Amino acid sequence: MAVIFKKTYRFAAITSGAITFFLALAMGVFFFFSKVNNYWYFGAFVVISYVVCFLIIQYRVERMIYTRIQKIYDDVTLLDKTSFAKPQITTDMKTLTREVERFAQNKKLEIETLKVRENYRKEFIGNISHELKTPLFTVQGYILTLLDGAMKDKSVRKKYLQRASKGVERLIYIIKDLDMITKLEVGDLNLVKENFDIIKLLKTIFDLYEMKAARKNITLTFDIDYEEKVMVNGDKEKIEQVLSNLIINSIKYGKQNGTVEVSIENLIRNKVIIRVTDNGEGIAREHIPRVFERFYRVDKSGSRKEGGSGLGLAIVKHIVEAHNEKIYIESQLGVGSEFSFTLEKAK
Repeated sequence: MAVIFKKTYRFAAITSGAITFFLALAMGVFFFFSKVNNYWYFGAFVVISYVVCFLIIQYRVERMIYTRIQKIYDDVTLLDKTSFAKPQITTDMKTLTREVERFAQNKKLEIETLKVRENYRKEFIGNISHELKTPLFTVQGYILTLLDGAMKDKSVRKKYLQRASKGVERLIYIIKDLDMITKLEVGDLNLVKENFDIIKLLKTIFDLYEMKAARKNITLTFDIDYEEKVMVNGDKEKIEQVLSNLIINSIKYGKQNGTVEVSIENLIRNKVIIRVTDNGEGIAREHIPRVFERFYRVDKSGSRKEGGSGLGLAIVKHIVEAHNEKIYIESQLGVGSEFSFTLEKAK
């Protein structure tokens, strides 16, 4: 019955066998011409030769592979030598090849991820530069015009200063949103959770943006009449910001004479889901995965005309996730959009 060796020892076993065979052959010739008939010596010689050869070859091969691979880890900065231990050494080349292929695959994924992040970084820098440049140039233009002589005309002076003030307000608005989203991303924003009535909060928001919606003859409404309170638990101020951003977004991209509808449904025993639905422009499928990115704009020309910092939906997502909740989007181009998020019920 053949002895089955582990793959890690197969090379040493086969090589030792070959060496022992030739040694035994040479020793057999020596015994034959010397007329030595003691086969015990011959058998002991064969066994000892095999064991000694096996141990020496196994040790030397392991040492060679370990030394050379360690040098690769030392020379190639992409590899971390601390992740490589001596017990991992194997003389089985299939195992070694598999490990190298696994490492190469992991590095390939890391490189692809870094490329995506680099593209995102470049796009983000370009977007933020544009967002800040527009109001800055506007303010600079009005101030330079005033300095060039328009300041002497009181009516022009007042009008240009008012416009410059609006440009400064837009800059402050963008910087505040950037500060907010930075704190949310690094987890530096503390949530003050409390129980509150989500229906009452929504009615307050409806009253606040009623005039804005009226300019496009958009109706802000609930899906049904909520006669009873719906108590939830969360940071009331932050949830108000979430709902305000979603409703403003629906008004911005809503159709003339359209509707923005809010509904609250029981999701599971301790959760509700709040839906904000409009019958506006809708979002194309290819844009949906990116709508929560900072400064990402589906329709750049239209959204700039409508104003905003371009950070509203990114802030919404981070606030919802800071509550350990989920936010969803469903949209169809030309039909409308629905943004929904979960929230914990009041205990």
